[in-house]
Amino acid sequence: MAFFHWEGIFVAAVTPMDREGRVRPQDVPWLLKWLAGRGAQGVLLLGTTGEGPSLSPEERRCVLQAAAQARQDLPEDFRLLAGTGTPSLEETVALTRMAFDLGLDGVVVLPPYYFHQADEEGLWTWFATLLRRAVPEDGAFFVYHFPKMTRLTFSVAFLARLKDAFPRRFVGLKDSSGDPDYAAALGERFGPDLRVFTGNDRLLLHALRHHAAGAITALANLAAPLLRAAWEAFRDGRLEKARRLQARLDALRDVMETFPTFPAAVKALGVSFGWPRWGVKSPLREPDALWVQQAVSAFQQEKEHL
Repeated sequence: MAFFHWEGIFVAAVTPMDREGRVRPQDVPWLLKWLAGRGAQGVLLLGTTGEGPSLSPEERRCVLQAAAQARQDLPEDFRLLAGTGTPSLEETVALTRMAFDLGLDGVVVLPPYYFHQADEEGLWTWFATLLRRAVPEDGAFFVYHFPKMTRLTFSVAFLARLKDAFPRRFVGLKDSSGDPDYAAALGERFGPDLRVFTGNDRLLLHALRHHAAGAITALANLAAPLLRAAWEAFRDGRLEKARRLQARLDALRDVMETFPTFPAAVKALGVSFGWPRWGVKSPLREPDALWVQQAVSAFQQEKEHL
């Protein structure tokens, strides 16, 4: 698997569902093709935005199977990642194996978040066991760092130990900490050797300055062209343009953060982009009509960039 493919703008994709919260795998191919057509270089399925922790193993299998079957209609270099982390090691092993058996390119794994008092030695044993049992030698494994949700933080030393032990399989990190100092520390320790994707649109340029590979974000569902343009401007040294685009991303992120949950916000806004009206799974709820109206208006102001 080529190293250079793990860079750019990836979408933390929503999971299509009906208004009762039932998964609609038949809509997954349409969504993937739409996202690829707007400049995304890959997707993370069943992450936080994809409501992965709320889905059963069978629901996850249906989504991943639909994605694997759809890739014949996607660009050859479009990458498919699966969120497979659960508090159960055995379930995470099974889901991770399933993702690779279906032909997905990699997995993004939350730590076992229920026992958030676990120390790094315990987490080391958990992750090392998972990598040995479920990740093929040519598979790509990403740690998902999201302390706001898991209440677990990975030290740079822990990640270095994991990289030393599994240099081929442990490819990178999705960093949703929102901590600029942490992003800088990752860049200082690993440079480009660890493929770090920021999960916070506000930190795109900051993370790139510290050797990040790109971004995996919820906003990319709707604003992949803007994120891709900012990423390319930075890569090409057009820094003033990159800063202007970053300011636009910040404004859209402001809109998104006025509603508590990104899965519901993205799906509601997606209708104005031509999406079906997908629902969310309980306990999440859909935004009210006034919020949608105001949010759509704000996004339409950036229409030329979206």
